Amino acid sequence: MSEISKANNPSLKSWIEVKAGSDFPIQNIPFGVYRRDNSLPLVATIIGEHVIDLSSMYENGFLRDCGLKENVFRRKSLNAFISLGKSTTRKVREKLSELFRHDNPLLRDDIMNRNRVMHRVSEVELLLPVEIGDYTDFYSSIHHATNVGMMFRDPEKALLPNWKHLPVGYHGRVSTIYASGHSFYRPKGQTHPKENEPPVFGPTLMLDFELETAFVVGKETAQGECITTASAEEYIFGMMLFNDWSARDIQTWEYVPLGPFLAKNFASTISPWVVTLDALESFRCTGFKQEPEVLPYLRYEGDKNIDINLEVCIKPEKQKETRVCLSNYKYLYWTMEQQLAHHTVNGCSVRVGDIMASGTISGPASGSFGSMLEITWRGTRPVTMSDGSERKFILDQDTVIMRGWSEKEGVRIGFGECRAKVLPAK
Repeated sequence: MSEISKANNPSLKSWIEVKAGSDFPIQNIPFGVYRRDNSLPLVATIIGEHVIDLSSMYENGFLRDCGLKENVFRRKSLNAFISLGKSTTRKVREKLSELFRHDNPLLRDDIMNRNRVMHRVSEVELLLPVEIGDYTDFYSSIHHATNVGMMFRDPEKALLPNWKHLPVGYHGRVSTIYASGHSFYRPKGQTHPKENEPPVFGPTLMLDFELETAFVVGKETAQGECITTASAEEYIFGMMLFNDWSARDIQTWEYVPLGPFLAKNFASTISPWVVTLDALESFRCTGFKQEPEVLPYLRYEGDKNIDINLEVCIKPEKQKETRVCLSNYKYLYWTMEQQLAHHTVNGCSVRVGDIMASGTISGPASGSFGSMLEITWRGTRPVTMSDGSERKFILDQDTVIMRGWSEKEGVRIGFGECRAKVLPAK
């Protein structure tokens, strides 16, 4: 049995309590970075509601035989660990699966070391998991692209001529990517509300979320190297949830001719745990039939899409949250492998820790649309919150919460929350 299949075995149980519906059973073992009591950041994993300090695990001898020559977990990011390569990171995941299995007494019965390495998630701060060098945002959902095209262009020509031939993308801003749990100020900029009048300046009136996922590059390339769709998975360490906040009114005025700028660079929110591709292997599914047939460098074999449920909720201040979207990663037209192959086909190099986001993920029906722009159809169909208020777009003091999970054979592999709150403009 391979390391991946052993760690993914649906019959595995942990001696750590894992409540029903948890995102983090023993079959998951994602990786992240935490801090406790303002101490230095350290690399960790999580099972149930317990964060497990991998730095302490290494120092106390529990991660022997994993090919680790130094404590790569005493770092502020996952980059050094990821750089060791999948053969090593898989050994660590397998070793953790073995150590926390219900019938393994080695750490279970060692109370002193258990107390050193385990902390309740409610008692720690979860940080940005990777040191991000570059960030690319794609536009890979055919339902989202069609909806937006219908709103702003001829509905008969909703998709631009290139859309079905290549994964459209743009380079985003790294300095304003934050870990889940942050707050940010409503952005300001130019808008053009009246066609025959000059533009105006002020806070956006059309603040929107974008339901996305992102993947982390786990292996670097040199300039001139190309990653193929067949080899792409060796270059992808894992996935996170991603909210690529957008100011729609600013975007409408500025995006021609060079695309998004101030409308997109003020804030993006990322979930704190990187779920490995290995943990998601059981949830692979068939992707879209791509017509017309794509060029040879974008073709692939096998099931390259993934069945991941994606949920968005809005929580007004001091009120209960309201679900406004239930979508699925499998609705993406362009796969991660195609995105990475296209990104590097011109010789563009990638580095460990680079992230690439999917673009808004929308399904075929209104309940699965991945942005307020689509859900309210540009503000013409407001949605009602639990407190009776209505939303066309996101208001000050609103918190947007994204969740994602795959479920099969009684095993749920989740990402945790991707949460952020909007503050009034400065």
